[in-house]
Amino acid sequence: MTQGFDLVASLARGVDGRSGAWNFIQDFAAHWVRGLEDGDGWAEADLLAAEQRLGVQLPTALREAYLLFGRRQDLTSNHDMLLDPAELYVDDAREALVFRHENQGAASWGILLNSLQDGDPAVFMRLDLADKSAERWEPWLERLSLCFVEIVLSEFVQVQADEELCDFLDADDDSVEVLEGNAVRLPFPAYPAGEENGSRWFLGQDVLLREDAGVAVLARGRTTADLDRVRDLIPGDWLNDYR
Repeated sequence: MTQGFDLVASLARGVDGRSGAWNFIQDFAAHWVRGLEDGDGWAEADLLAAEQRLGVQLPTALREAYLLFGRRQDLTSNHDMLLDPAELYVDDAREALVFRHENQGAASWGILLNSLQDGDPAVFMRLDLADKSAERWEPWLERLSLCFVEIVLSEFVQVQADEELCDFLDADDDSVEVLEGNAVRLPFPAYPAGEENGSRWFLGQDVLLREDAGVAVLARGRTTADLDRVRDLIPGDWLNDYR
């Protein structure tokens, strides 16, 4: 928590729907990154051009996100990449509108074409496999607005330019147990949707943490002292500072 911003309460409202999600992202950016400003989003003309080029209508949630903060790469593209409106595309099988790529091309995120009419449609993820016949669009998150909240949180804990504030732990059962006992589980659903063991979010003392299926913990502190406090609390094979 930072002064004037209750991250837990704001996120709880953010998972309820689009307006709450955008309010959370605005507040999170203002208190943890840099506040949103005019010009941080794409212009309406950019979105109309994308729709005309693709021959589809973009879902309301996608339009709202792009208009509000779509140009803020520090919120959307530190590690993986949110596509610009001119880069949006329909996959070769014409199953999904793709809007995001993993940084090495190992996965893509998209919206099924048959759900584009929904205001806040579900998001699916597709791995890039050697056996292309085995590739499938698998459920990721139930709403696009949730996906954008996840994007902002995940990009925040993976900022290579702020390496001194970020770290990665090869986790085990003991380290996950320490995390669960000493940090607040954030009110964001575990994902990918439908999987028994997925990613979960936690908040420590001025430290945001993501735990991935019991095998990894990503952390970012507001200061190096905040991050060191987590490293001391959860000793182990931290990438940037072995404890």
